[in-house]
Amino acid sequence: MCICYGEKLNWSINVSQANTTKGIVANRLSSEQVENNFTDLHPPLSEHEALMASDRCYFCYDAPCVTACPTAIDIPLFIRQIMTGTANASGKTILSQNILGGMCARVCPTETLCEQACVREASEGKPVEIGRLQRFATDSVMEVGLHPFSRSPETGLKIGVIGAGPAGLACAHRLATHGHAVTIFDKNKKAGGLNEYGIAAYKSVDNFAQKEIDWLLEIGGIEIKSNCILNENIFLDDLKTEYNALFLGVGLAGVNELSVPGTDKNNVLDAVKFIEELRQNDNKATIPIGRKIAVIGGGMTAVDAAVQSKLLGADEVSIVYRRERSKMGASKFEQDLATSKGVRIIENASPVEISGTEDASSIKFAHTRSSNGVLEIQSEEFELEVDQIFKAIGQSIDSELGNLKLKNGKIIIDQEGRTSVDGIWAGGDCAEGGEDLTVTAVAQGRDAAESINNSLISDKQ
Repeated sequence: MCICYGEKLNWSINVSQANTTKGIVANRLSSEQVENNFTDLHPPLSEHEALMASDRCYFCYDAPCVTACPTAIDIPLFIRQIMTGTANASGKTILSQNILGGMCARVCPTETLCEQACVREASEGKPVEIGRLQRFATDSVMEVGLHPFSRSPETGLKIGVIGAGPAGLACAHRLATHGHAVTIFDKNKKAGGLNEYGIAAYKSVDNFAQKEIDWLLEIGGIEIKSNCILNENIFLDDLKTEYNALFLGVGLAGVNELSVPGTDKNNVLDAVKFIEELRQNDNKATIPIGRKIAVIGGGMTAVDAAVQSKLLGADEVSIVYRRERSKMGASKFEQDLATSKGVRIIENASPVEISGTEDASSIKFAHTRSSNGVLEIQSEEFELEVDQIFKAIGQSIDSELGNLKLKNGKIIIDQEGRTSVDGIWAGGDCAEGGEDLTVTAVAQGRDAAESINNSLISDKQ
């Protein structure tokens, strides 16, 4: 069965032959079925398709799409470059502002950013396909092995970057172009952060995250050290002594817990861990999945976990969110994507209790309503039978950050990414103002790098 969403989605799913055995089991679908289900969400444009798509752009002088882009890519320019047959130049235009433009083209919620702001969207309800055009341009650059940036002469200055996610990588690349030596410390075996471990497998296929990192590192001057855990084998005070400046892009590795009885049962799992396992498994059919699943939360992580559960062969999958759908963190496109795959979205429901012995067998919810912005729990309750529950209710910083000032669990930074501690900058999901988006993290990492460079060069003069 092929289910299409507008003209942006060409993606099939087959769960009609799923193994409906009760409990959590592997191989609900065959390896071939699962492989087919996890194909590219947004297939790449051909050259002809890219030319046709670019021809729809008005090339607005005061383009609202540029304002809506967190990295301020010159969208009319790169689309015009595609239209004139200079895709490599188009790619450089994008990558000059967003060095991870290839991944952002795949995972960025363009439907709520640049494409929502598109004049064509306002007039026709059908925006220019900016995201897919961006992928066409950046892929063209990478496919020919072109790295359109070079390093300035070495400065002799060293910067330490903690975290190899989008913010850290963007910061490191920009610093390297200025001639600085950069060392990235990351706790994981692979670099990439959420791009590697935290997004749905169907959004980035063919090991693209690592291919993009390999390409990024061609700038030179960047060393990545893996298995480095803050406050275990690396320490801020030591790094401050060794490096001229530090950038923190540690993300939000901690997972918020449900404050209801029964969360300690075996089959109550973190959605982010489930997504990570999927991303790192070459044979996804072997991943055990339940038949009846409840996903608690309303953000992108909840949608990714729910949709991928269906792709693995789960029979009944419900996203349960405590407020109305319009308040969900996941975009309308993501919500519609989930429902098109058979996921049920239950709004205005808050978990009360998880029942079962060693494993959860059901979860009870209370209906809710919002009054003047305040969530009110109602007396009416209902229960869902489950054999697997995924928690997707937000994340937090999981490291002690010493004297750094925090607000609402995130690092306080100024417009340049400076923290409350001299010589330390921060950006991405761990920092105030981060929107849990790859594109925002890239922008903050890039801008912090410029601030670091200006500060260090000024100090040398």
